[in-house]
This record gives sequence, structure tokens and C-alpha cells, in this order.
Amino acid sequence: MLNQLRLDHANMARMLHVLQLKHKTLAQGERPNFQLMREVVDYILSYMEGFAAPLERICVDRLETQAPEHLELMEKMASDYLELKPRLQQLSDNIDMILMDSVLPMDRFAEDLKDYLNAHRAYLRQEREGLFPLIDQYFTQEDMQELLQALPEGAEQELERLQLAYPELYAELRGAEVPVV
Repeated sequence: MLNQLRLDHANMARMLHVLQLKHKTLAQGERPNFQLMREVVDYILSYMEGFAAPLERICVDRLETQAPEHLELMEKMASDYLELKPRLQQLSDNIDMILMDSVLPMDRFAEDLKDYLNAHRAYLRQEREGLFPLIDQYFTQEDMQELLQALPEGAEQELERLQLAYPELYAELRGAEVPVV
């Protein structure tokens, strides 16, 4: 189960890396593939919808009884994760505007994208350094099974669909090292 969480963590890091590459294109004054960005942002939004609430509930419930001294970390992580969604939704809305040829200041969009990427990477770092060791230490097999059942179904299939639909994404994901966040 922890391996599945780590795989999901790595896939999210790869998705963020793709967005980072698009940010780099923007910073160079070029136009990135906004349709590809739309797909990546939709994937992340969908994953967050299906993953954040169950993970928070299960982890907080378990740690509340087994390791109350770590509850503050879990609550902070849950809060940080929930704060990512409005940022990402704003980026999604802005990408829609760009795809509809609306006028949008690219420097502002690039700054918002950079801020979101930094915040999500910070969350992934908390997950890797704080949450995963706690899960490993305090979760029983039953807890792990409950967590596994709470993970969104089809996350891997959706990632594969994106890779097939966007060869550029597949190439970038395949060539991308999992960034240490």
C-alpha cells in the first residue's frame, strides 16, 4: 500500500515537472502547449477530488488515536492540500480563457503557475518526509487496506490515457527524472 502511495506521489511529481517545463517555455517568452497543460491540470484536479478527503479522514482518524503528537502535522498538511485546489482551479480557468483566445497577461499567469508549483512541491515534500514515515510506523494492515480502497480508481489508467493522447507528455514523463521535492 505504501508503495502505491509512493507511486502516486511520483506520478504527481512528474505531472508537476511537466507543468514546470511549460512554465519554463513561458518564461522564455514562447507559447507552451496550453491544451496539454489543460489535460495535466484536469488530471491533477480530478485526482485531488478523489484523493484528498479520504486520505485526510483516514490518516487523521488513525493518528488521532495512535500518535496524537503528530496530529498537528496532519492537520497542517490537510489544510495545505486544500489550499492547493483553489490555486489550481484558478489556473484551470485561466487556461480556458487562453484557449478561447481571451486576453490574459502572460506574466501574471506565469507567476500564478510558479506559485502553485512551489506550493504543491512543498506539500509533496511534507508527504514524503512527514506522512509516509507515519503511515509506515502507525498503520495496520487493515488501515492500509482502507486507504487503498479510498484511492481514486483509474489514476494509472488516466495517466496512460494522457500519455497516449499526448506523445509530448509521454516523452516528457518518460524522460523526466522524478524531481526531488
